[in-house]
Amino acid sequence: MPAQSANNLDTIRRDLEANVGQKVRLRANRGRRKVIEAEGVLEQTYPKLFVVKLDKPSAIRRLSYTYADVLTETVEVTIGDKQVGAAL
Repeated sequence: MPAQSANNLDTIRRDLEANVGQKVRLRANRGRRKVIEAEGVLEQTYPKLFVVKLDKPSAIRRLSYTYADVLTETVEVTIGDKQVGAAL
């Protein structure tokens, strides 16, 4: 099982790396019925996390999440019509 989830994390990371610079939609569950929905550009990927620069100017300009957040479905990332990590 651990080898399977590591493989899934790599798949998610590669999917996101291939789409750096693309528009993405985020839906993040922050607990206690707090859900953040945002749109932005996938700015950068790192070995353990990715950064999204938000479109709308506000106090928060960038959001970062780990690939494990996508794997556990705490964060849903949609690029175009495709949800990253959904078909795993």
